[in-house]
Amino acid sequence: MRRIATAERPDWRDKAAACGFGFHTIDDAPYWDESAYYAFSLREIEDDLEAPTEELHTMALDMVDRIVDSEQHMQQLAIPEPYRDWIAQSWRERQPHLYGRMDFAYDGTGPAKLYELNYDTPTSLFEAAFFQWQWLEDQLARGQLPAGSDQFNAIYETLVEAFGTIARGIARPFHFAAVRDSMEDQGTVDYLRDCALQAGIECGALAIEDIGVSEDGRFTDLDDNIIGCLFKLYPLEDMFRESFGAHLPRSGLQLIEPPWKALLSNKGILPLLWEAHRGHPNLLPAEFDNGGALPRGWVRKPLHSREGANVAMHLDDGCELHTDGPYDDGPCIRQACHALTRFDGHYPLIGSWVVGDRACGIGIREDSSLITRDTARFVPHVIVEEARGVLMA
Repeated sequence: MRRIATAERPDWRDKAAACGFGFHTIDDAPYWDESAYYAFSLREIEDDLEAPTEELHTMALDMVDRIVDSEQHMQQLAIPEPYRDWIAQSWRERQPHLYGRMDFAYDGTGPAKLYELNYDTPTSLFEAAFFQWQWLEDQLARGQLPAGSDQFNAIYETLVEAFGTIARGIARPFHFAAVRDSMEDQGTVDYLRDCALQAGIECGALAIEDIGVSEDGRFTDLDDNIIGCLFKLYPLEDMFRESFGAHLPRSGLQLIEPPWKALLSNKGILPLLWEAHRGHPNLLPAEFDNGGALPRGWVRKPLHSREGANVAMHLDDGCELHTDGPYDDGPCIRQACHALTRFDGHYPLIGSWVVGDRACGIGIREDSSLITRDTARFVPHVIVEEARGVLMA
């Protein structure tokens, strides 16, 4: 694994505009960055990222079986009592799910270490599935990459296949929804809706803010039609706290991602996985936080934080890092500190995509800090032949 500086495509902004990638720059700061790319060998991808992703995914699903039968685990994950039976039933019915993303620390020299599961509302999908693939094809055509360079990226094909697989289990009418003013979230659901349409599924789109509730407690669209199934790019734990959330268990609404994904997107899954698989090479020691001082060599994370918010890190050398955010009033976990490796002044985090229970691609976000925040940049990757020497030396 290496970070390689390269020339940008002169027309990449025009291409981004043409395909609706309007969030390549966020708050006047670049999000998409093709001034460099990460190069991997095929062995690194297959053995160190793809295979562990699928193994950890299976372990995580097995853990759901244990959690839904345990009031103690539900309490540890801070699942509100009114929603526990609903979540458990969604798992026992094996309500269909679509996708998720695992975040790994990896530098090519040892086992990838799982930081967390993003299994309810994962983003960075469009740029991983489509725009970095377009970058690969363009740069190969321009001679900017070694001939034969490839990419670990079957995300689009796997999404279409997965939608086709679950199509019969999706209630109708089916809508995709995200927050109206979030360009990134809207871009993600637009891409996913296109994948569903490619799979032959009729579906609509609306803003989360436009969803209503009928007199008998069912969710409706702008025409007051009952929504059968909703793909919502909106955190389930936020729905629990809002007034309309109380209608969820009895509304008959099918969700994608399903309610049981709330157990896996919760960072409390990390100490439970460690307890069940202590010493696994891809897991970091983790425990539920007791509220005391954070010892050296540990990281504190809220159960429900996103994009690196409210993370505290106490490095082995005594240095302490922390980020602000809105998640400072809830329970936390501790995870053993396994710092990201620095590449040319940048710290890459590997996002490994799981679609329909299959590992199918990666995306890389890099930050100038050891904590990957919402200001991190997306950088493309390639697979190069190990025999090509200099890139993989």
